[in-house]
Amino acid sequence: MAEHTLEKPEIEGAQTPTNVAVHLKKFARTRPFARAVVSPAGYDNHGRIAYSHLTFQQLDKESDCLAHGLNEVGITRGTRTILMVKPGIDFFVLTFALFKVGAVPVMVDPGMGIKRMVMCLNESRATAFIGIPKAHILLMFYAKYFKSLRIRVTVGRRWFWSGYTMDQLKLTPWEPFPMADTRADETAAILFTTGSTGPAKGVVYTHGIFNAQVRLIKSIFDIKPGEIDLPTFPLFALFDPTLGMTAIIPDMDPTRPAKANPEKIIEAITNQAVTNMFASPALLNRVGKYGKAHGIKLPTLNRIVSAGAPVAPADIEQFLTMLGEEAEIFTPYGATESMPSLYIGSKEILSETRKKSEQGYGNCVGLPADDTDVRIIKTTDTPIEKWDDSLVLKTGEIGEIVVRGDQVTKEYFRRPKADKLAKIADNGTIWHRMGDLGWMDIKGRVWFCGRKNHRVITETGTLYAVPCEAIFNNHPFVYRSALVGIGKPGKQIPVICIEINKEDRGTNKDSLFQELSDLAKSNEMTKGISTFLAHRAFPVDIRHNSKIFREQLSIWASKKLKIPHG
Repeated sequence: MAEHTLEKPEIEGAQTPTNVAVHLKKFARTRPFARAVVSPAGYDNHGRIAYSHLTFQQLDKESDCLAHGLNEVGITRGTRTILMVKPGIDFFVLTFALFKVGAVPVMVDPGMGIKRMVMCLNESRATAFIGIPKAHILLMFYAKYFKSLRIRVTVGRRWFWSGYTMDQLKLTPWEPFPMADTRADETAAILFTTGSTGPAKGVVYTHGIFNAQVRLIKSIFDIKPGEIDLPTFPLFALFDPTLGMTAIIPDMDPTRPAKANPEKIIEAITNQAVTNMFASPALLNRVGKYGKAHGIKLPTLNRIVSAGAPVAPADIEQFLTMLGEEAEIFTPYGATESMPSLYIGSKEILSETRKKSEQGYGNCVGLPADDTDVRIIKTTDTPIEKWDDSLVLKTGEIGEIVVRGDQVTKEYFRRPKADKLAKIADNGTIWHRMGDLGWMDIKGRVWFCGRKNHRVITETGTLYAVPCEAIFNNHPFVYRSALVGIGKPGKQIPVICIEINKEDRGTNKDSLFQELSDLAKSNEMTKGISTFLAHRAFPVDIRHNSKIFREQLSIWASKKLKIPHG
């Protein structure tokens, strides 16, 4: 890949007017008649899919019209506004209108479940609510959690509840909206983490952070205006208009990518000549498996970005059977708090790092993104108030992954305890503790070894989830494995839970466990593991179907072995 330099503004600080909606304005001028967003609109009598779309100019004008209306009813600069709208044209219009007035959209992943979602939204203390009719019905059922709301807007038909409709607020004829002169350090949005590995927390995004992400995504992946994207995760779709890309909204439930219809995904790619796609590992596997089985080719698709959970090299290899020789699958590493931080491409994974991963070195997540500092520091479960270079470990030593850069968020929303555990102050800058463990090789690449709270501390040493599990995942009967610890840290008993391939579930478990025990003894890292348990189906996150809930497995294993959990 060619090297790129970031297009940073000459000055970007707390006093510089910075609004992420400026990027849309730019492309409304330079690419006014190009499609900005395309959404499925239904099927005709012959089963042919129809699409509706807005050009960059239309998206800019419609969001201007809506911004006037939002401003008039009191959704103005700083107004925290819960946004519960399905992916589509209205989602884009609303989000950019909110950015233009300087309001603060609050977004939660519906895939986390209704109760957890409601608790997150309650925590935001929002004063405005914009949602589809179903969202307003949900609001009524949980009204006691939303007493701070004073403005309600319905996207679609308003039934028996009060408030405005989106159509009422679209003031016409069009007049340019005077965009809020927000600052780089001013809150632009609150995005809640999924909570798949801990409590869901509201991450504070500023306009400066959004701008940094736009620059990084453009630079890392060499994205050019005019490309056509299929973003299967709604929040990633929002970057498309800021990059001059056309966003094709897929016909799928974004909260259930593992259940997506691969035919519809492939149809969108071929119908719209998609060049770029964001896909979770679960979707990558599902579409790749279907495409390989049916000999499908996708000649226009030359870049896939897969993130949200670890991506198996086998899934990468499978999907590549549909693509041209120059196409590549990238697996950037990051989190809601710091995205993207590192990245690596499929060519390097398949030719070099895959073999080492299978040998227990961890998963290589690549080199730091442009202008991003990444360090490996001593592992601790306590707060680190101030940065000190003595925290940094030597090359090859496993510790906590910490990152610093313009795209790294500085705080959680009203979570001072979480801030203390996750943030390290360093002379006006902030290091974010990823909550992950890993090591850095001599090339500066980081190798991911698992979550910090998934390490198992025995009397003889510490075991790390990803390296240990890789040894057992090499067995042909093993679909996936999970390392858990039983007992108190320092005296934990390591247990490997095994999910057997569906077609191999009739195998003799005693024989299988003996073979796994032999595998354990053959590796210095796993030689202390002698306890194995078969689990029919691991508890995993709803969205990615690959983040294993090891905490639940640990409790299950302790009951199975009749040993106190600790």
